[in-house]
Amino acid sequence: MQRRHFLSSALATLATPALAQSVATTDGIRLRELYDGHDLSPLAQELMGQRVSVMGFMAPPLKAESQFFVLTKMPMAVCPFCESSADWPNDILAVYTKRTVDVVPFNVGIYAEGILEYGEYRDPETGFVSMVRLVDSVYA
Repeated sequence: MQRRHFLSSALATLATPALAQSVATTDGIRLRELYDGHDLSPLAQELMGQRVSVMGFMAPPLKAESQFFVLTKMPMAVCPFCESSADWPNDILAVYTKRTVDVVPFNVGIYAEGILEYGEYRDPETGFVSMVRLVDSVYA
C-alpha cells in the first residue's frame, strides 16, 4: 500500500471528512489512480464531487484560446483525443477552467486541481467528449 493511500485511509477513518479531503487535494493523485481498467477506481468513486489535485501533462490543445485541456499520464506531442465516450481512454482527464488556458509545454509536469465529475459530456465548442473531468479548475 502506498504511503499516501495509507495516510488517506487512516485519516478518513480517524479524522473528519474535511481533513481527509484536504490530504487528497494537497497530495495529488496520479491519473492511473482514477481508473481500474476502463472503469472508475474505488478512489475515484470516493472522490467524486470533491476538489482534488491530479498530476500529469498538458496535451496539445484542440484549439487556441480554449477553456479546457486534456491532462495525460505521459507527455504527448500529439493530441490523444477520442471520437466518442465508448472509446474514452483510461489515461486522460479533461480539465475545464474558468479562464482561457495558457498552454504549458507538453513535456512539463503539472498539477491540475478541480472538482471531479463523471458522466458523458460533449464540449459545445469543440465537440470533444469526456467521461471524467475536473471542473472549476486551476493548474500550475
